[in-house]
Amino acid sequence: MLDHFRNDERAIEGLPIRLVIALVVGVASLGVMMNMLSGLSGLTVTELDARPSPDVVGPNYETVEITVVDPDGAPVADATVVLTSGTATIDGVATGTTGSDGTATISIDPELGPNQQEGTLEVSIKPP
Repeated sequence: MLDHFRNDERAIEGLPIRLVIALVVGVASLGVMMNMLSGLSGLTVTELDARPSPDVVGPNYETVEITVVDPDGAPVADATVVLTSGTATIDGVATGTTGSDGTATISIDPELGPNQQEGTLEVSIKPP
């Protein structure tokens, strides 16, 4: 019986492409099933918004409350808020973590350069 297979010189045309198609369909089906079973979601990007209060601070020691919200306006807990120098300067980097209400309280001491009337600080949000 093995001699019959060894002497068979026929081939199946299109077998490699059929295997590739079966592999692609199988991987896609497996991904759908895993998502349905375990609730795994794909990597997505959600834009978060920062709402500082007050919007404008003077060049003195200030406490700023920054509320982090998702696209629906719901507060985001445990997010890290990072303030860095923009056109106004602060010493180093100021950070805070949002509470259950989505608000982080950060103390800053912004300074303006000579002949500078206004400046900005950069706000970055690191999601939980």
